[in-house]
Order: sequence, then C-alpha cells, then structure tokens
Amino acid sequence: MNPYNIYISGVGGQGIIKTSVIMGEAAMQSGLSVVVGEIHGMSQRGGVVSTQMKIGDSHSPLIEEGKTDLLLAFEPLEALRAMNMINEDSYVVVNTSTIYPFNIRQSEHPYPELSTMLDELESQAKKVIALDADGIAKGAGHILAMNMVMLGAAAAIPGFPVDKETIIKSMQDNLPEKSIPINLEAFEEGFKFCLQNL
Repeated sequence: MNPYNIYISGVGGQGIIKTSVIMGEAAMQSGLSVVVGEIHGMSQRGGVVSTQMKIGDSHSPLIEEGKTDLLLAFEPLEALRAMNMINEDSYVVVNTSTIYPFNIRQSEHPYPELSTMLDELESQAKKVIALDADGIAKGAGHILAMNMVMLGAAAAIPGFPVDKETIIKSMQDNLPEKSIPINLEAFEEGFKFCLQNL
C-alpha cells in the first residue's frame, strides 16, 4: 500500500513519543510496515518534539513537504509551525491548549490568537479538528492522558490505516497497567469528539 503519512508535533513532556510507539506497534500488529523518525528538541525543557511516521510501503521515515495525510498537533503553535507539511487533502487534529514557548515569553512578539492559527490551518487543510485535549483528559481522570485523547481523535479520522481495537490492544501492551482505565476513557472521548466534528 502507499504509505499513510503522519506528522506529530508538540513540545517535550506531552507524550508524543509514547503515542508514536503505540501507533507503530498497532500498525505492525495489523501486518503493516512502519518507519518512524523522531526529532527531540529540548524535550526535557518543553522544547519542540516531532515524529514522522509512514504506515505502509516506504524505506524512509522522512515526509516530504506537503505530503502529510494527518497532522497530529499537541499544541496549536506547533501545528502552525508544521503547516508546510500539509496540503488540501490533509486532516489536522490540534489540541487547543497552549504552551508558551520560552522564546516568545522573552520576546516582544505575542503568542498568536488561537482563532487566527485555526483559520490559517483551515485555509490549507481538508479538515481541522480542534479540541481541548487537556480538558478532556482532566475529565477522564488525569491531564497526562492528553496524548491518548489525541490518539483517539486520530483513530477516528477517515482513512486512518489502523483500526480502533488494534490501537486499544497496543495501548494495553505499552501503558502502565494502573493507568489503563483513565487512558482508555481519554482515548474513547477523543475518538467520540472527532467523529462528532468531522
């Protein structure tokens, strides 16, 4: 199959790497080839982190500009920074909870308005699903489950190459046992939100 290209962006500490591991293992359990490339910025200090993943036939994890099928952005400014990766057929799932980067806090340039960022994304993508993943995770029991809210939303995107049940199995294999009930609820809430807003 032609590769399905997923670009995940956010900042350190948001669970991006764990999300990509769960996705990748779920794809392999489905009999699909997977290649992954990660960029760790100052990940321990809230720096930029991104993962590029191709599910399907590919030898390189690097996604060409404008070739992303799904942009999964854990922070809205990081979605904007990754906009060169999407095209008019791309889906974007973006967490609306903001994390102010160090360089903006220390400069005269203000953090962009959320509505402006979402308008910009919508002008370039097929569909933008914007959700307060932090708030949904808190409602499920813990803010650290935010990445599973985002994973749930991703799993509901039309054309996503791995089925929901296989992702849940991969979650159960890769998450601490005591955290699974909260993470499963967070996943289900993200999945439901995405379906309702497609």
